[in-house]
Amino acid sequence: MPDLKPVETIIEAFQTILKKDVDVGLLFEKSKSLYDALNKKEKEGLFETIIEQMEVLQKDLQPTLRKLVMCKPEDPSWPRLISQLRTMAYSPRLEVFKKISLSPGGLKFLLDFRGDLLAINRHADSDLGPLDSDIVFLFEMWFQEGFLYLEEITLNSAYRQIALIMDRDLVHPMARLEEMGQRLGKDRRCFALYHRLMPYEPIIFIEVALTRGIARSMAEIMVDPENRPDDTRTDTAVFYSINNTQNGLVGLGMGKMLIGKVVAYLKDENKKLKNFVTLSPIPGFWKGFLKPILKGDDDGFALKQDDITGYFSKKGALKILDHVHDPGAGSTGLCRALLSILGGTAWIEDEDLKKDLKNPLRRIAYHYIAEEKTSRDKPLNPVAGFHLGNGAAVSEKNVHFLANPSPKGLRESCGVMANYIYTPGWLGQIRRSFGWIDRVEIRGFFGKGP
Repeated sequence: MPDLKPVETIIEAFQTILKKDVDVGLLFEKSKSLYDALNKKEKEGLFETIIEQMEVLQKDLQPTLRKLVMCKPEDPSWPRLISQLRTMAYSPRLEVFKKISLSPGGLKFLLDFRGDLLAINRHADSDLGPLDSDIVFLFEMWFQEGFLYLEEITLNSAYRQIALIMDRDLVHPMARLEEMGQRLGKDRRCFALYHRLMPYEPIIFIEVALTRGIARSMAEIMVDPENRPDDTRTDTAVFYSINNTQNGLVGLGMGKMLIGKVVAYLKDENKKLKNFVTLSPIPGFWKGFLKPILKGDDDGFALKQDDITGYFSKKGALKILDHVHDPGAGSTGLCRALLSILGGTAWIEDEDLKKDLKNPLRRIAYHYIAEEKTSRDKPLNPVAGFHLGNGAAVSEKNVHFLANPSPKGLRESCGVMANYIYTPGWLGQIRRSFGWIDRVEIRGFFGKGP
């Protein structure tokens, strides 16, 4: 049984914040300290209690609702009654969150608060959606163009900034700070988006390689600086790592905004850039998709275990079966052999085996990206959903075998990666949707900051 005392104390503090002439900062610090000590179940209880106890009461709305029901739209009092209803229906939770956001560390607290809320809501006993809707309502106002600024991370940036980027890169993790040297320079760039109330911690960042032609593997991205071609011949910007550092901003389009800003800045800086593409991982391809299908756990997928043989030639299938002792016959045998081979890493040292796997794995990965959907008809692969949802395009020729043969790349997607292509008309569409001016200003960390 969770301890309800901290939850009750936080609720009491939140309700006190609604009053005039109170020390909001002190109440927030007290609440934050208590909140940080809560376990997962206690946080779920807090979220439920906030929804139950900090809401507009039905009896307060009923008189105005009755008048609205009786009033015809052409009645002169209609606009006044509608405005009155909007004011009365404004959740007291919103007022608490607004006041908290003005306290030092308040915005970061709310970001983490929503991150916890999203994680817990997936398995919660009750619907926590109303509380999430309130926070999203505020975030959509606060995380707009005027509150955000772009900063380039360079070798001359503060140590704190460089170290933070290194620690938060989950797409292509770095073991040592020195590895950042390969990712910063004239043809390797890093840009971060900051909020004016959080100038020391990016909300999202992206790493870009300026190349001649489209890079199709991480080996091309991570090539030694001395062996890279003259940067005056570059014509392509390859986005190879994008990381959201704030789970509380999931679903609010920060990645789309960041890519649009960076594209606009790079185009303004170098008129020769004509291609804007990604080199993206395919997380979930092995463990969450291909592996279950090979085992026969194919419910919920468009691709079935019996379909796997169709991706291999008869000769290729026989050669794969030869690599595994007694895998069985038919489709089940081939799938069992693939499970054995792809479940390890030795296969990437076998040139013949790689030839037999190359085209089938590329085609299956493309099917996963383009055809497998969620119940809401969105791409099952989250990276595909992000880029295709932003307006990028992908085709089978953009899927590359062993583009990332690192242990992480093999675990995620058998080393397969994809280029998502951002078309020329995309930037104009993004600029119109966000109302941007043509030139993007980058603010310096110690210069023009917020």
